[in-house]
Amino acid sequence: LGLDHLIYVSNGTIALQIAIKALELKGEIITTPFSYVATVSSIVWENCQPVFVDIDRETLNIDPNKIEEAITKNTTAILATHVFGNPCDVIAIKNIADRFGLKVVYDAAHCFGTKINNKTIYECGDVSSTSFHATKLFHTVEGGALFTKSPDLLKRMSHMRNFGHVTPTEFDEVGINAKNSEFHAAFGLINLKYIDSIIDRRKMLSEYYDNSLKTLNYQKILIGTNVQYNYSYYPIILESEVHLMKAVEILNNHLIYPRRYFYPSLNKISYTSGEMPVSESISSRILCLPLYHDLQFADIDMIGRLLLRIQNNKV
Repeated sequence: LGLDHLIYVSNGTIALQIAIKALELKGEIITTPFSYVATVSSIVWENCQPVFVDIDRETLNIDPNKIEEAITKNTTAILATHVFGNPCDVIAIKNIADRFGLKVVYDAAHCFGTKINNKTIYECGDVSSTSFHATKLFHTVEGGALFTKSPDLLKRMSHMRNFGHVTPTEFDEVGINAKNSEFHAAFGLINLKYIDSIIDRRKMLSEYYDNSLKTLNYQKILIGTNVQYNYSYYPIILESEVHLMKAVEILNNHLIYPRRYFYPSLNKISYTSGEMPVSESISSRILCLPLYHDLQFADIDMIGRLLLRIQNNKV
């Protein structure tokens, strides 16, 4: 990854919780409603209050133009997700955080291999976290990691993941058991040998999808020109939820299983209130199509034909 350090932990959720704890965040944390539930549940778990800011309808990331109006005297941080491995506007977010004295945490669970301006996205923010769960591009069966450029923060989070141990008989603070195992580490080292070819294959499959779906009426996620993308997902945004549900039904009938991801918009869960119209609209219409190393071009052709039949009202 081109980094000097990382802290390997048991999963991506505990990574977020340690980041919040190590930064001593209190009060309100501005976050996105378009993410997996672990992003916001980690905030609540650490006794902080999530404050949602709606997303950009093209990148699907938190809209930096809406962050400032959500800041109050109780705001201590911004916790943003790089959705589907697509980097947030990290410069705009840093500028806002610096002006208001806020910490920045990135949920970079989907970001293994993603670069911005030829540098790993994990360098951004006060802390970045990632997931190495089996559903991720690079995985260790189960696992996660923490990244920071601060030596003091790195040391503190390292102690936190191991009960607060400094030595076998000394402790410097309260910690938890967030370590991972030698088995998971070994599995990750095996997978690491193949990650470049996996990303290359997924890029090829994604480009084939682009060609197969060129007459389909759908929206693609906007990836920045300065981004080296990792092709972790292939999301499409359809015209309506009715269209989406019909697509799911027809694809399932042919033993093809796309995923409604992310759904629902997190502001619809009981953590907080408020309307997030862009996130709610996108989450009701977005579908991640199958994308994996052994996926065949013929399978993509079938998926494309089925989606076009729905669009042309032939099913």
